[in-house]
Amino acid sequence: MQQALTHRSASSKHNERLEFLGDSILSFVIANALYHRFPRVDEGDMSRMRATLVRGNTLAEIAREFELGECLRLGPGELKSGGFRRESILADTVEALIGGVFLDSDIQNVERLILSWYQTRLDEISPGDKQKDPKTRLQEYLQGRHLPLPSYLVVQVRGEAHDQEFTIHCQVSGLSEPVVGTGSSRRKAEQAAAEQALKKLELE
Repeated sequence: MQQALTHRSASSKHNERLEFLGDSILSFVIANALYHRFPRVDEGDMSRMRATLVRGNTLAEIAREFELGECLRLGPGELKSGGFRRESILADTVEALIGGVFLDSDIQNVERLILSWYQTRLDEISPGDKQKDPKTRLQEYLQGRHLPLPSYLVVQVRGEAHDQEFTIHCQVSGLSEPVVGTGSSRRKAEQAAAEQALKKLELE
C-alpha cells in the first residue's frame, strides 16, 4: 500500500504501474455494475454513465472523502506546490490503491471495496442528457439560446512532460469573467472549465 501512495516525484518505486492496473479494474467493475443495474439502457448511455463515475474529478472527490492527500508521499517540489491537493494526483492515487488492493487480495475483494465506495453514486446516477460530457452540455446550452460558442485558452502548463497540469480559461457569453479549469491534459482541463461554467450559468 505504501507504493500505491507514492508519487513519482518522491521515489523511483512509485505508483504509476499500480495506477494503470487500477484504472482497468475500476472501469470493469463500474461497467459490470451498470450493466446489471440498467438492463434496458443502451451502450451509449452506459458508456456516458461510466465516464461520469470514473472521471478524474469523481475520483478526486473520493480521495478527499478519505483524506488521501494527507497520506501521499510526494517529492519536495510537489509538496511545495501543493501536490496533495491536485486533482490529478488524488485521482491517480485512488486508481493505484485499487491496483494495490487487487494484487494483495483478489478481484472479488476489490470489487466489493469499489462498490462500497460508489454505492451512493451508483444509486443516484441515471441515463440521459446530464451524462453527456460538460463541453457538449455547455455547447448545447449556448446553441439552444443562440449564443456564441465558448472559447478555451491555455493560460498555464506546470510540471514535467510526464506529469503536467494544464490551466484553461473558458470565456462564455453571459459570464463577466473567464471560468478556470485545471487537469492533467488540455482536454481534461477544458472539461473542468466547462463544468464550472455550467454551474455558474445555472445559478444565475
